[in-house]
Amino acid sequence: MKFTVTKKTNINELLMNKPEAAEFLFKAGMSCVGCPMSSGETIEQGCKAHGMNDKDIDKLIERINEEK
Repeated sequence: MKFTVTKKTNINELLMNKPEAAEFLFKAGMSCVGCPMSSGETIEQGCKAHGMNDKDIDKLIERINEEK
């Protein structure tokens, strides 16, 4: 079963199911791996906290979901 990422996906859940997504987060300026906030934040919340807009968030999620 494929794990599909949405704006509402918890960051920890993302990293547990798709550890390769850490690279995409780092490139977007988010060092979520090991951050205590990641356990309670969605991707959307984390991205907005790092100044990303909705279009940037959508592109990031699309890239993560395209990764095999």
